[in-house]
Amino acid sequence: MSTVIDPEVERQEILRHYRRLLRTAKPYLKEGDAKLIKKAFNTSLEAHKEMRRKSGEPYILHPLAVAQIVVEEIGLGTTSIIAALLHDVVEDTPWEIADVEREFGAKVARIVDGLTKISGVFDYGTSEQAENFRKMLLTLSDDVRVILIKLADRLHNMRTLGSMPRHKQLKIASETIYLYAPLAHRLGLYAIKTELEDLYLKYTDTEVYNELVNRVRQSRAARNRFIKEFVLPIDDELKAQGFGYEIKGRPKSIYSILKKMRKQNITFDEVYDLFAIRVILDVPPEQEKAACWQVYSIVTDFYQPNPDRLRDWVSTPKANGYESLHTTVMSRTGQWVEVQIRSRRMDDIAEKGYAAHWKYKDSGTPQPESTLEAWINKVREMLETNNSSALEFMDEFRQNLFVKEVYAFTPKGKLVILPDKATALDFAFEIHTHIGLQCLGAKVNQKLQPLSYQLRNGDQVEILTSHKQKPTEEWLQYVTTSKARTRIKDWLRDDRKAKSEDGRFLVEKRLELLGIEYSQDNLNRLLARFNTSSAPEFFYRLAIGQIDGREIKTDLFDPSIEAPRLPSKLQPKAFDHEVQKVRGVNANMLVIGERTDKFDYNIAPCCNPIPGDDVFGFETEQGIVIHRTSCPKAVQMMSNFGNRIVRAKWTEQLELAFLAGIRIKGSDRVGLVNDVTRIISNSLKVNMRSITIDSDDGMFEGQIMVFVNDTAHLTKLIQRLSKVSGVLQVERFDS
Repeated sequence: MSTVIDPEVERQEILRHYRRLLRTAKPYLKEGDAKLIKKAFNTSLEAHKEMRRKSGEPYILHPLAVAQIVVEEIGLGTTSIIAALLHDVVEDTPWEIADVEREFGAKVARIVDGLTKISGVFDYGTSEQAENFRKMLLTLSDDVRVILIKLADRLHNMRTLGSMPRHKQLKIASETIYLYAPLAHRLGLYAIKTELEDLYLKYTDTEVYNELVNRVRQSRAARNRFIKEFVLPIDDELKAQGFGYEIKGRPKSIYSILKKMRKQNITFDEVYDLFAIRVILDVPPEQEKAACWQVYSIVTDFYQPNPDRLRDWVSTPKANGYESLHTTVMSRTGQWVEVQIRSRRMDDIAEKGYAAHWKYKDSGTPQPESTLEAWINKVREMLETNNSSALEFMDEFRQNLFVKEVYAFTPKGKLVILPDKATALDFAFEIHTHIGLQCLGAKVNQKLQPLSYQLRNGDQVEILTSHKQKPTEEWLQYVTTSKARTRIKDWLRDDRKAKSEDGRFLVEKRLELLGIEYSQDNLNRLLARFNTSSAPEFFYRLAIGQIDGREIKTDLFDPSIEAPRLPSKLQPKAFDHEVQKVRGVNANMLVIGERTDKFDYNIAPCCNPIPGDDVFGFETEQGIVIHRTSCPKAVQMMSNFGNRIVRAKWTEQLELAFLAGIRIKGSDRVGLVNDVTRIISNSLKVNMRSITIDSDDGMFEGQIMVFVNDTAHLTKLIQRLSKVSGVLQVERFDS
C-alpha cells in the first residue's frame, strides 16, 4: 500500500529545512545575501520539483541538507550555500552552466561546474569515477570550496544510504573510504572524516559495526564517571592559575577502534585509548604555544606521562594545518589516557579544517602560508604536469592524502617536508628538477647514501650531482612523490622519442645504402621480421643496439616472398555481453554454485569467500573472480572499476568444499590438540588441510585450514571449538 503524499505537509517540511538553514547562516550573512540564497532556493525548488529521492522524499531536501552541512559543519559562507543549493541542477535538469552564470555570477558557476559530473564516453579501461574525480580536483586548484561542498554532498549521501539498493550501498561506501574520507582528513575536517569512516563500516560490515556501537554504549556511563574523576585535579589547578578553558572527553570512533583491534590483533577490552580528554584554552595567538606547554606541565604534575607518546604539533603543525599537543598519561586506575592540549583557534582548525583557515586569515591575524596551501599548490602542480591515465593519477593522489610526513633539512638548514617513506631521490627533485635528473647519491648526516635511501625525521641531506648522470626506468622504483615520478617519466619519454628519431635516421640510411625504397610496406616487413609491434618501438630498439642494423639485408624485401604477418593486438573482451548470455537468471545477478561451468569463475585467494558470505564478482581477462564484500581489496576495485563489478550470490550448494581459516587461542594443556582435531573430524565431517599450533609460556595460538560447505557450517564449527575447555578465542581469518 503506497502512502498518500500530502503536498501541504511536504511544503511545510521543505520550508522548515529552509528556515533552519537561514537561521544557521544568519551570523555570517552580509547585506543582500539572504535575497540571493532565497533566489537559489527557489531556483533549485523549481528545477527539481518533479523529482524524488530513493527514499521517496522531495529531492530539494538533499540540496538543502548539503547547504546545511556546508554552513553548520564546515563553516562556509554565502557563495558556498548558493552553490550547494544548485549543485545538482545542471546534472539533473535542463539548466546549463551558462544559466547559472547569468543568474548567480561566474564564481558560483565555476563551483557548480566543478561539482557536475562529466558525462560522455570513456575509453575502455578508464574509470568514469576517476575522470570525475580528476575534474573535481582541477577546480580544487582554483577554488577549494568545490571539494568542501563535494564532501558535504557525500556526507549527506552516506547518512541517507539506507534507502539505496545493496550493490549501490557497497559502491558508494567503497568510494567514500577510498577517496573522500582521506580527502576530508587531508583538509583537516576530522569530524566529517570520522563520520564517513563509521558510516562506511555501518553499511559494509553491519554486524561488526553494531556490536562495537553497543560495546561503546555500554561503557558510556563508566567512561563519563572516569573522566569526571580524572579531570578533577587538573580542573582545580587550571582555575587556580587563572586560565580561561573548556575540558571535554571525546570517544574514539568505531572505525578507528576496529582498525586498532585488527592491526594489533587485540580485543575490544584491550583498546586502551577508547577516549581522549581535550583541554581547549582561550588565549591570544601570541601566547598559545607557551600556554599549551604550561598546561602540559600541570597535567604531568598529576599523572605520569608515557615519554614515547608525546606528539608536538604546536611547534611543527601537520601538513593539513592541524596544531595540538598530545600526551598519553597513566591514570590512577591504571589506564592510559590521551590528553590533547590546544587553543580555541587550533580547535576550530581541527574541527572545521580548511574553512577555519580562511576565517583566521580574513580576521587579520597574520598567518604564514599554511602547509595546507602548500599542499594545494602541490596538487595543482601535479594536475598540470600529469599525463598518466586518470586511474594512475587517482592512485598517486591517494598516496599523497594519507601520508604521514618526514621532516628533513638542506645543508643550510632549510626545512623540507616530504611524504613518509620518501627517498634521497625524492628530496633532490623537491629541491629542483635539474638536481633530481642529475642526482648521483646523497650525503645524509655526512655519510654517503644511495638514491634509494629512505629519509628519517631530522636527516640533513646534501645531494651529489653529475652532468653525466641520466635517469633510468629503475629510478621509478626509488621515488614516492608524484613530482619526482612525473619528471622522471617525462624525461624517459623524451629520451625515448629522441632515440626513436635516431633509429629512424639509421633505417633510412641503411635502406638507401641497399638501394631499397623507404615505404610503409617495407617498414612493415622489418617490423614483422624483428617481431616489434610499432615503428617507434623498432627504431628505439635499433638505436640502443637491441636490434643489429646489419641484419637488415636485401633478401628481406624480396617481393616474391609473402610479407610475414604483424603481431596482433588483443581486443578487450566483450565481457558484459558474454556474462549477459550465460546468466539468464537476472541480468545483473551472477549466481555462483554447481551450474556455473558455463563461464569461468575463480575464488579470490586474498579473502577466500565461502557460500553464505556476502560476495561480488570482479571481471578480469581470465574470467570472473569472486571476492567477499569485506575483502581488503574490495574498496579499491569498487571505486576504480565500478563497471566491472558483478553482483553475485550463492545458489543452494551441493556438498562442495571451500577452504577457510580458523584462528584459535587459549591456555595450553595436555591433550588439547587432540580434542580440537577430534571435533573437527568427527562431529562435522570437515576435512582439515593443515594445522599449526605454537605454545609459549602456557598459552597457545593455532591456525587451522579446513574445508567447509558454507558460512553456517563454519559458524557451527567455531561454536563447537569455543566450547573446548581451555579455548579462549576462536575466529575466522582471511588467509
